[in-house]
Amino acid sequence: MGPLEGLKVVEFGGIGPGPHGAMLLADLGAEVTRVERPSGGLSVVPDASRDFLLRGRRSVSADLKSADGRAAVLALISSADVVVEGFRPGVLERLGLGPSDCLAVNPGLVYARMTGWGQDGPLAQRAGHDINYLSVTGVLHAIGKPPLNLVGDFGGGSLYLVLGVLAALWERQRTGRGQVVDAAIVDGVASLAQMIWSMKAQSVWEDSPDSNLLDGGCPFYSIYECADGRSVAVGSLEPQFYALLLAGLGLSADDLPAQMDRDSWLLLRKTFAEAFLTRTRDEWSEVFASTDACVTPVLTLEEAASHPHLVARGVFTADGAAAPAPRFSGD
Repeated sequence: MGPLEGLKVVEFGGIGPGPHGAMLLADLGAEVTRVERPSGGLSVVPDASRDFLLRGRRSVSADLKSADGRAAVLALISSADVVVEGFRPGVLERLGLGPSDCLAVNPGLVYARMTGWGQDGPLAQRAGHDINYLSVTGVLHAIGKPPLNLVGDFGGGSLYLVLGVLAALWERQRTGRGQVVDAAIVDGVASLAQMIWSMKAQSVWEDSPDSNLLDGGCPFYSIYECADGRSVAVGSLEPQFYALLLAGLGLSADDLPAQMDRDSWLLLRKTFAEAFLTRTRDEWSEVFASTDACVTPVLTLEEAASHPHLVARGVFTADGAAAPAPRFSGD
C-alpha cells in the first residue's frame, strides 16, 4: 500500500542510483519489476536477500540480445507506466529497447534515464562515479573531501530521477502522452547546490574550502573531538543557539571575539576544541540534550540504530535497513 499503489514500473537491472530510485518508487507503493540479464527467456529470479536497494519488487531474467527476450520485456513495458534504466546512452537503443521502441508499444510511458553525465554532451559516453560528477560541478571543491556517494548518486541522482518521473506522470494526466526523463547526476548536483550558488552570487561564499559557514571553516559549525576520542557535531549558527553553545561549554561571550569576526575564527576553534576535550562525547551529549544549542553526538552506524529519537520514529527496520520515507497521513 502507498500513494503510488497501482503504478507499474519496469526497472532494467543496474547498480547505485537507478536501483535506489526504483526502491523509492516501490517504497511509495508502486509495483516494480526488475529485469536482470543472466539468461534467455523470462523467468522469476530471487532478489538478493541483504541488498536493501532491491527491496519491494520482483525480479525476472531476460536475454535482451535475443528476439524472445526483447519481446518478453516489451510485453512487460506495454502495460507499464514507467521504465527506469541506467545504461550509457545508446545501449538500449542498440538492443531495440530505447525510448522510441518502448513508446511505440506504450505511448503513455514515462521512460526515465539515470546517468552521470546525461544523454548528450562531450562526456556522455565516458565512465564516471559520484566523485567525478561532484568534481566537475565545483561541489567537491566546496565540500573538500568525498561525502560518501550520497550527494551525487542519490542526492543529485535518484532523487531527481524520481522527481522527474512524478512530474512526467502528472503531465501525462493532462496530455495522455508519455515522455523521456533525462536525469543526469551533474544536473542534479548543480541544482542541489543552488543555495551555495546563491551565497557565492551574494559574495558571502569564498571559493576556497574550509573558509565558509558550512564547509568546516566556521568554528560553530564543525566537529570536535572529545576526551574519549569520539566526537560531537556543532551547528550553532544562529546567535541564540550560539549563546547556548557558550553556556554549555562554560564560556562567556565577554571573553571571546564576536561570533561573526572571521579573523578570529581560528582562536574560537582553538577555544572550543580545548573545552570539548575536557569531557567525553556522551557527557557532552547529556549537557546539551535539553537545549537548542544544536550540539549532537557523532554516532557510528551501529549506534545510530539505537538512538532514542530514531527508535521512536522507526527510522530503521528490524533487519538494519532504513525505513521508507517520507511518511503520509493516509498510512
